[in-house]
Amino acid sequence: MEYFNQTLAVTQRILTELFRRKRSLIFWIIFPIFILLINSYIIAERAKITTALAMKISAPSSLVGAALFFSCLGGCIATIVGEREQKTLKRLFISPLRGVSYFLGIFFAHCVIGILQTILVYSVLFINGKSISGSIILGLIIIFLSIISYVGLGFILGTQLAKRTEDVNAIVATFGVPLLIMGGTFFPSSLFSKKMLAIAQFNPIFHMNEALIDVWGKGKYFDEIKGHFFFLTIFAITMIFLGWLCYEKMIKAEKTL
Repeated sequence: MEYFNQTLAVTQRILTELFRRKRSLIFWIIFPIFILLINSYIIAERAKITTALAMKISAPSSLVGAALFFSCLGGCIATIVGEREQKTLKRLFISPLRGVSYFLGIFFAHCVIGILQTILVYSVLFINGKSISGSIILGLIIIFLSIISYVGLGFILGTQLAKRTEDVNAIVATFGVPLLIMGGTFFPSSLFSKKMLAIAQFNPIFHMNEALIDVWGKGKYFDEIKGHFFFLTIFAITMIFLGWLCYEKMIKAEKTL
């Protein structure tokens, strides 16, 4: 119960701070909708299909490739760096707060953000008369694995590379933009050359996008996406493990400073 209460307290604190920054909250709401609309109009024009159908195809990549990337990865890095700059971490470590509770608190806070963005993106889809084609449970598992991957990677980058708030944008742009482009976030992977497709196989965002597009966009079953699913599972476990090791290293460094 002590771990649970501490984790819940950290989660509530992070979400409360987010909702207090109304401007950032508004941007996080507008961003996935803009990406969804832009991708939908481009796909509808190129494929000569209705905008509603194009929206159904582009919704998965707009969610896991763009919205969750910036909120769960960029947001996680910004949270860690901001609390280091404000000396919040030192005050927390003086208190009886357990390190694992702080780690899980940040993770669950970004899970809530990811769930809200999922509801937001697919609410726009439902308003336009389209629904999810495949298994809702399998799609939610893919989204959950994507959030785990982003948060774990966020801990690695936030604790090891980002020292100041100014570093956050540079890190996200340097690592993120190439991965987003090669992951099929801004244009479908069907436009990739064979060499680009071969390189994309090592890109976790590519597997996130393809898995969710196949399940919720095309109604495919687990057997048809198991390659993407197993890659995401291994990547998510690896990221959360490495993220925890980097977090432990940061705790030791903060306590000695």
